[in-house]
Amino acid sequence: MTRPPAAPGAAGPGAYVLGVDSGGSGLRVALGRVELPGPLATTLCSEPVRTGPGGIDAGHLLDQLLPAARELLDRASASATEGAPTGEVAALTVGAAGMATLGDRLRAELPGALADALGVRRLALAADAVTAYAGAVGQRPGAVVAGGTGMIALGTDLMEWHRADGWGHLLGDSGGGAWIGRAGLDAAMRAHDGRRGGSPALLDRLRAVFGPAEALPGLLYPRSDRPAVLASFAPEVAACAGADPVAAGILRQAAGHIAEAAAAVCPTFAGTEVEGGEVALTGGLFKMGEPLIAPLREELAQLLPGARVTTAAGDPLTGALRIARALAAGDLRLPRHPTMLFVPQEHGSGQRDGTAARDEPRTG
Repeated sequence: MTRPPAAPGAAGPGAYVLGVDSGGSGLRVALGRVELPGPLATTLCSEPVRTGPGGIDAGHLLDQLLPAARELLDRASASATEGAPTGEVAALTVGAAGMATLGDRLRAELPGALADALGVRRLALAADAVTAYAGAVGQRPGAVVAGGTGMIALGTDLMEWHRADGWGHLLGDSGGGAWIGRAGLDAAMRAHDGRRGGSPALLDRLRAVFGPAEALPGLLYPRSDRPAVLASFAPEVAACAGADPVAAGILRQAAGHIAEAAAAVCPTFAGTEVEGGEVALTGGLFKMGEPLIAPLREELAQLLPGARVTTAAGDPLTGALRIARALAAGDLRLPRHPTMLFVPQEHGSGQRDGTAARDEPRTG
């Protein structure tokens, strides 16, 4: 099913938008209307998009995205009331993990392929941190901390992006799930050895989850998914924190790292944090609840006393749809950027609305 190209100017009544979230658990696609909030329908392609020597595999992404998009469009057309406009795909946003550093093939191949297959002329290709920001904060100045296995903070004053951490478990992701899990396992192994800083409670949890402590290196080091394995122990640290001071100390340290990253990216005007500015928390890391959230709020209150700390209402797929709607309406206020938020038809033609596009997002 080939859709006609979108007409110039604002999208017409009944026009569709598509949002895509590509990550380690697979590819999610949402269909919405320009004029309606929320998705009409979503679908999941459970196979993660491959990454190879050339970066994210654009062909593999398209092999999953196009059938999913056509199925959603056909279902929407079939359920539409008689006489309702079926509409074109006015805009599409792809948010992908690794887009900033591994997205060259996506930026080169997707614009033409999606125009040919779906008639899409308004397209945004975004890092998953940007779609997480849009889902959590929308198009307002503020900051988002996206925490899961890793951890990244992203903020904007709507002129440029400010990034902190997100450098992976060997170089950073401080305070993220893998960091917490590794610190908890370290404390367990210290207890096993009789060294200072050990936690018998965490050693008991290590044995319950992984078996004998001395066998853990053989289980962990050969794994290609070591960050995920480390992160799987983070909930055990949280479960012990109420009664174990070592576990509680690990979470307080994690909270300090997260708060420092948020403070590094929170937008400032005239040297002062935005009055009432928002710091949104999103991702599975924060499902650990009060053992992490309570010390994090304390740390943020010290570093960003004027900020409002919120739990994100929308996820990265919500953010992808929001960006697509803004594109369709000609009202995208988030900063364009060559790798963080790439809008192909604007590339090389300057930035609208005075937004800046730096080669790299500012860190700190």
